Amino acid sequence: MKKWIIGCLAGGLAAHAATAALPAELEAEARAALAKGAAWLAAQQQADGHWALADSPALTGLSMWALQRTDPVAYKSAIDRAMVFVLTSVQEDGSIWRQPSEQRKGGGLANYNTAICMTALHALGRPELVPVIQHARTYLAQMQYEGGGSYGGGMGYDADQGRPYTDLSNSYMAYEAMRLTQDVEDLRAAGEPKADLDWQAAQEFLAQVQNLKGVNTNSYMSADADNQGGFAYTPGAGASITNADGTVTLRSYGSMTYAGLLALIYAQVDAQDVRVQSAKDWASRHWSLDENPGMGQEGLYYFFNVLAKSLAAAGDDALALPDGRTVAWREDVARKLIALQKPDGFWVNENNRWWEADPNLVTAYTLLALATALD
Repeated sequence: MKKWIIGCLAGGLAAHAATAALPAELEAEARAALAKGAAWLAAQQQADGHWALADSPALTGLSMWALQRTDPVAYKSAIDRAMVFVLTSVQEDGSIWRQPSEQRKGGGLANYNTAICMTALHALGRPELVPVIQHARTYLAQMQYEGGGSYGGGMGYDADQGRPYTDLSNSYMAYEAMRLTQDVEDLRAAGEPKADLDWQAAQEFLAQVQNLKGVNTNSYMSADADNQGGFAYTPGAGASITNADGTVTLRSYGSMTYAGLLALIYAQVDAQDVRVQSAKDWASRHWSLDENPGMGQEGLYYFFNVLAKSLAAAGDDALALPDGRTVAWREDVARKLIALQKPDGFWVNENNRWWEADPNLVTAYTLLALATALD
């Protein structure tokens, strides 16, 4: 059962992949875009193995993961150098991050960097990395917020927030990291404690950020029908709406709704559960690849990435829209990403919210999304 779950979340069963094949001409275009994008990304790697900001090894982890998904043989040298850089970022407690050169909110973003880097290292499939991944799992499991309330069961950027804080973006990344790397627990030495999250607490956190009557019982849950089923960034604050009467309610938006759907899947919530079905319903009612629904161009490529991962993990090759149309999302995503590729091979967002003016980050996001659409 464990291996089946990992297989589904990592990319889908072979039988499922057969039904999701792109038309031959589109597949050829998508693979050409992948190859061109990977070549551009590999050329941006710095001499010490990192991409973009050395202070944030997650950016190197994402690029390494993208090259591994694209062509692990052709880019073995770049992947090896990236792996060494990530390993030099491993701390004594198992976390994977670096002290930032400048003070910033969230400090070293230890949870964020650790989650992405351990997932990327695991994707390499190298037995010698198992102890590193096990140690990172032990660290990350201890970072799940246990303080109860609206934040309980979630994850924030860093343990040293100085206040109660968790958000859906960091939480889904941590849940993904723990679920996709769970097979290394079977390789621990006899008697060594195994590490895992409190998945029931994770479900409880997800209820705090989903606009869903009967599930989210907080006063900040939006009763607006347009928001129902969707997810927001953080309890009671992120991307919120201040109503005419002064009350604050959650505003559902695209990237967080797909992150919430994926988090529910990682938490092993049944596919027929109202929480899952309502998230899918919100997604179908707000289907668009021209924007991150509810956020415009902000976080657009993060949105593409998490959309592809969540729909693949859910096993949905098509979405039924309210107007009766059926969307073959893999085809639509592939066409959109091909169209957005720059002549040199990279992708970039003109809107710099969440670092998306950095073509290294955005190209890594896009290669992963495109590879998922091709699975």
